[in-house]
Amino acid sequence: MNKVIISGRVVRDADVRYSQTANGSMAVARYTLAVDRTFKKEGEQAADFISCIAFGKNGEFAEKYLHQGTKIIIEGRWQTGNYTNKDGRKIYTNDCVVERHEFCESRANQQNNSNGIIGRNSPSADSDSFMSIPDGIDEELPFN
Repeated sequence: MNKVIISGRVVRDADVRYSQTANGSMAVARYTLAVDRTFKKEGEQAADFISCIAFGKNGEFAEKYLHQGTKIIIEGRWQTGNYTNKDGRKIYTNDCVVERHEFCESRANQQNNSNGIIGRNSPSADSDSFMSIPDGIDEELPFN
């Protein structure tokens, strides 16, 4: 079985090209998802950057809706390949071939996150991404 499910943010707008097929043209979208790592060692990057490719209707969806910062979940399959570049070197590739996209957040949250704004009714978050606990709530916490 070859099935992957990945959640992350689109690094930059999808690069979409159209290829000619027997039935007309087909959209081929390429984009990269930044996927946060659960654990991070000192000096290592905090995210993995996954190359994704979407064909046909999925490619058209990517062109229309996937912009830098959009948080999505994709379902697809892992594909490896290789080719020889113009210098004669063999290049190996790893891509997630997208079979389905879903948004992870509302458009309002997406716009707030892209602007670095926290929702009006939400508690403030410090720069370290931890939420501040309001004063006087100690007696309501389930632990001490």
